[in-house]
Amino acid sequence: MASEKIKAKRAFVKDTCINREYSWLLFNKRVLDQAADEGNPVLERAKFLGIFASNLDEFFMVRVGSLYNEAASNPEEKENKTSLTAQKQLDGICQVVSELYEDRADCYATLVKDLALCGVKLIRASQLSPRQLKECQHIFQINILPQISLMVLDAKHPMMQFENKRNYMLYDLAKGDRSMIGVMALNENLNKLYRVGTGDSVRLIALEEVIRACGASAFTGYDVKDSLLVRCTRNADFDTYIDDADMETDFSQIMKKKVASRARMNIVRVEVDNDSSKLKDFVLKLLKVDPKYCFTDKRFFDYKFLFQLGQYIPADVAERLKYKPFKGRVDEEYSSAPSMIQTVLDHDVFLSYPYDAMTPLETLLEECSRDDRVSAISITIYRLAHHSRIADLLCRASENGKLVTVVIELCARFDEENNMYFARKLQEAGCTIIYGMENYKVHSKIISIVLNEGDDVRYITHLGTGNYNESTSKQYTDLNIITADRQIGEDGAAFFRNISICNTEYRYNKLLVAPETLKSGLIAYMDREIEKGTDGYILAKMNSLTDKVIIDKLREASCAGVKVELIIRGICCILPEVPGKTENISVISIVGRFLEHSRVYSFGKGKDRVTYISSADLMTRNVDKRVEIAAPVLDKSIEERILKILRTMLSDNVKARKLCADGKYRKVTGEPPMDAQDYLLNHKI
Repeated sequence: MASEKIKAKRAFVKDTCINREYSWLLFNKRVLDQAADEGNPVLERAKFLGIFASNLDEFFMVRVGSLYNEAASNPEEKENKTSLTAQKQLDGICQVVSELYEDRADCYATLVKDLALCGVKLIRASQLSPRQLKECQHIFQINILPQISLMVLDAKHPMMQFENKRNYMLYDLAKGDRSMIGVMALNENLNKLYRVGTGDSVRLIALEEVIRACGASAFTGYDVKDSLLVRCTRNADFDTYIDDADMETDFSQIMKKKVASRARMNIVRVEVDNDSSKLKDFVLKLLKVDPKYCFTDKRFFDYKFLFQLGQYIPADVAERLKYKPFKGRVDEEYSSAPSMIQTVLDHDVFLSYPYDAMTPLETLLEECSRDDRVSAISITIYRLAHHSRIADLLCRASENGKLVTVVIELCARFDEENNMYFARKLQEAGCTIIYGMENYKVHSKIISIVLNEGDDVRYITHLGTGNYNESTSKQYTDLNIITADRQIGEDGAAFFRNISICNTEYRYNKLLVAPETLKSGLIAYMDREIEKGTDGYILAKMNSLTDKVIIDKLREASCAGVKVELIIRGICCILPEVPGKTENISVISIVGRFLEHSRVYSFGKGKDRVTYISSADLMTRNVDKRVEIAAPVLDKSIEERILKILRTMLSDNVKARKLCADGKYRKVTGEPPMDAQDYLLNHKI
């Protein structure tokens, strides 16, 4: 088995490229490493473990689901980096993921011990004392049993539907000489944790453990021989292509049907808590699932309960076990400014989330909603907070007579329903709603504000790297520039006109816009640096790098002697430091308290330097198949601040991991310790 895992990993690395799916799994392993890092507060470590599990769920639903579809439709097709077919990738993924399950189990075991040292004890069913068992039986009878669904599979009920990511406890039942299968479907609305016992120590038991201890009692009159906790993950990679036949149907109604279809799509993973149970064989046979897609975790599958631990701990204790709370800064210039509109008209405004608060942008929109000079506001929306002040301000602006146009992306994966809700709300307030652009996702982050000042038309444009989401602005690092530059303002207004008529073939003055000019524009700057040879320099930060054309161009730059420094949080499909090929390329990844989300592309040094902030990662889906924007940083003082942020990240030796020529990520070492996120939290740049 160990040799098969090694072989699978080697197949994922070829020449100077790394397979996309393998690179993502390496990223998620770095998330798990944060759960094991004793330098992090213990409750934050618990959250990292929950994030790791949630990430893995989405990976199977989307990426494995996509490969499953490809293996069925194009079995001979090979991906363009390591020449692996979809099936070969699936086989390798199963090998690597089985190892991650082992790592997760080890991490959880250590976390339980460390939580116990802090007075928080997570109890297993097998560890319950007689008194605690009696208490759990009471919890089960009063709080759980009335809210679960039971079924016995027999001649009249031979089949059942396993819903996506829902836990089921199966029982091997006997009644006289008859054998049957009992099914207990757990209600998603049940509490994930229950407190047992009294005293200073906090003793908690998860729902799954209560079921393990007491669930069999629900099948009155049956002998229970065995039990098995099961969860299935279904393919969520549905097609969002819309053709002319759909033109007479509201796109939101089409999306509602597609989202609902996820519950019925094919199964791409089965999880069980007992690998040797005969019930496992029954499940796999019933579902027609290959055993290699079955993974064992003796404890839990989703680990969602870890996010709730703090609710059961005294506030003063929980505070010591979390990150020190912080509040995003608001510069005095903005907080005391009589007018944010005038502030932006005077000079560009720069915000770096989460270190800076979103407040100045909200204040600007609030002022625009009531300022008589403002005639039109246009915005792209990809993801919003569930309680969005941005949406409320847009509604207010529309109700005050402003022309408000909202391009809202209904195909934002797993946010479709939230976006449909806000589309209805904004439309009811009088906003003009545009559902993206034909078969391109609109992933751009832009607000265009048009002001009439007598005979003059002026523009204010917000350009950012992240969503207009108040919640994630406190957790994700994103860069924002608000400018009154006329050419960018005219570009912004033209951008929304082109969206409304589904026109991608337009050349903007200053903005690079995918799918037409963003990729070619960045490559042109790379070519400029290549011409400089050893004097060339490329510095870039992004979430992911997968596009083969761009990878080849970066490799060409390295061979020309150009120094290339990349900060890539997640997927990185280029293998750096390979002699004679990518030896001038370095790659680091930072996974820490905040999710690194900003995208920056900088070319050259000194007066020759050109820097863009962007909504786009360098992935084929972004640069070729989405509507994305890269905006030049015109204010040199803002550009220098952005580059100082990147240099700070390059000096990180606490959270940073360096991608090496063998495809492995290794900890960056050095003295004194430098945690870039912690530094930026405590020092204004």
